[in-house]
Amino acid sequence: MFACSSDDDGNPSNIDGGNSDVTDADVGGADADTRSGDSFSVTWGPYDVESGVEDTKCMIRRVNNDRSIHVGEIHNVLGNVSHHFIIYRIAEGEESTEPFACQPFADVLNPTAGAPLMVTQKADEILTLPDGVAFSFEPNQLVRLELHYLNATPETQSVEVTSTFTTVSDADFEHEADFLFIGNPDIDLAPGEISTLGPHFLPLPDDVVGANIFGITGHTHELGTDVTVAYQEGEGGAETMLYDIENYDWEEPPTILLDPPQVIGADGGFNFSCSWHNTTQSQVTFGEGVAEEMCFFWAYYYPSNGARVCVHSEQAPQVATDLCCPGDALCALLDGLL
Repeated sequence: MFACSSDDDGNPSNIDGGNSDVTDADVGGADADTRSGDSFSVTWGPYDVESGVEDTKCMIRRVNNDRSIHVGEIHNVLGNVSHHFIIYRIAEGEESTEPFACQPFADVLNPTAGAPLMVTQKADEILTLPDGVAFSFEPNQLVRLELHYLNATPETQSVEVTSTFTTVSDADFEHEADFLFIGNPDIDLAPGEISTLGPHFLPLPDDVVGANIFGITGHTHELGTDVTVAYQEGEGGAETMLYDIENYDWEEPPTILLDPPQVIGADGGFNFSCSWHNTTQSQVTFGEGVAEEMCFFWAYYYPSNGARVCVHSEQAPQVATDLCCPGDALCALLDGLL
């Protein structure tokens, strides 16, 4: 769905050819299905990235949970040349112990192929879900680990990323969590100028009415200076600011956890904006590469009614388009829109 560069022709080195290592202590023994606090880890890499190389590559790993589990916390630790990292829960496939070229967010329109669980841009980030809320894993759950990296150093760098999933007990589990990815691709930044896109209102689909938004993270690239997200009770209605970070840092944007969560009402949606200072000598437009820009945020919610990618765009003349996919009749146009 989003363009990504594919200029990395290097060969992987020092790839861990086996599954993630899980000991009996990790799984907690025969009574583990009623306990909380068990941890399972998977690793992307290690992989050698040559100087000046930007790319997106994936690995598919098996979590090695020998039973169904409920994951209440995810802890990601990124390598030193990572840009952002995405974990998908996938229903079928084979493990891939070598990174392969992949297209970011390509399968989010097909939840059976891959539903995102967490996006991380910080070097070390923990997502702790609210009490009673979790992501459910089938036994021996497969996850796709997607890493966008850029080695801006003069030397080859070895990159390794680790994700650790910590469980909550079956007895404590009440609601399945899920993921919304929302943005605006209408980016056109003139050289030297300060620009803001929005705020624009994007209504949420009826099937998430009553859902609870419990976490939000903003996302731009290096020219980004701000992301704001407000919940709005219908277009032009009352607003509640949810995400407005003082001294916004595009490299490590914080995840704001909402307590209490924001409940989505009928006709409710998000009013959001992004700002940039184009310090380059070039026109900058939307794209996945670090020399391009994005205006997105992701939100975590429960109870689940599926992952969504939602986009507001006014690229079509005199028409504002709001899409939430899958589930919209116009979702087939999303590839062309982006």
